[in-house]
Amino acid sequence: MAKGVAERVNALRFTSRRGLLFDEGESVDAVDRAVLTELDANPRMPMAELARRVEVSVPTARERVRRLQETGVIRGYRLDVDPAALGYPVAAFVRVRPGPGQLPRIAELARSLPQVSECHRITGEDCFLLKVHATDLTTFEEVLDRFLLYGQTTTSIVQSTPVPPRTPGLSPG
Repeated sequence: MAKGVAERVNALRFTSRRGLLFDEGESVDAVDRAVLTELDANPRMPMAELARRVEVSVPTARERVRRLQETGVIRGYRLDVDPAALGYPVAAFVRVRPGPGQLPRIAELARSLPQVSECHRITGEDCFLLKVHATDLTTFEEVLDRFLLYGQTTTSIVQSTPVPPRTPGLSPG
């Protein structure tokens, strides 16, 4: 059914007229984008409501969603929770530059810490970009100290989020 991520990425091609092409030359058209935009705003939307909003039949909407899932365009549905409401009001982005031979340990440590919500391997002088949430600055410092065992860090505390996470390529909501 699903190809490996690398194969799927290699199979994807962007064209200015038809949009994103995926398996067997199929493409994400205007209806697919409308489906994705609606589901991005409300992933729990009933199929009948999705069909009404996108102006297609329920079977067509169901088939579009199924195809988008099978081809890996839709990878899943996520719960969007406010970390501050769970007692984690401190958010920061941390860039990590591992010491010699320490590269694998950064990702392992990030996976093991519940305060790390994202870990990205990046280019440049630093190798990782982490998003860290903490209950307070003391706890944040303790998390940061764990990474300092394996390299250097640079931290940027989040003051506000004027553009919350959104799906690239869809109309901003």
